[in-house]
Amino acid sequence: MRKFILLVLCLGILFSCSDGDLEIETIDFDSVTLQFCSSPNPTSTNLLFKINDSEALILELQSNVLNNGVAGETITTESNVPSQSQVTYRIFSDTVDNGYFCDDIPPAEPIVIDEVEAEDGQIIIETVVDPNDNTKFVHTISLSGISFVTKSGERITNLAINEFGEVTTNVPN
Repeated sequence: MRKFILLVLCLGILFSCSDGDLEIETIDFDSVTLQFCSSPNPTSTNLLFKINDSEALILELQSNVLNNGVAGETITTESNVPSQSQVTYRIFSDTVDNGYFCDDIPPAEPIVIDEVEAEDGQIIIETVVDPNDNTKFVHTISLSGISFVTKSGERITNLAINEFGEVTTNVPN
């Protein structure tokens, strides 16, 4: 009988349920297309995001960080996280689409299950005149040293989010 109880206790411990905490193992948005609701504007705050099924990586760029350059030059600007720009990772209860971010009134579902804001890192933006259209600037956005800390204190540092994406802005008249 003792062996049976010991076996049941061992199996119970081995197959016990978690305490319900959501564990984030990796944040991978490398192959996901960058989206935005309205065309990026160099003089205002810009909301850019990537959606991967039920996950989203959201970048809120500070105003004036999308610098317009000079023809033939590459301009590099940086924005510190979280003091100037913000990077947020969200997990939703179901597949999410850009309507969640772009609609005037966001849909009631899916709901946010977990949200983690970056506590460190830099946004690096390289700006050049579009080689195919000299009335536009191309801004290549990269993330460096982005570090998330979950509610349970787990640090997720993912340096693999190197290329966040590209956006274009118009050359001012």
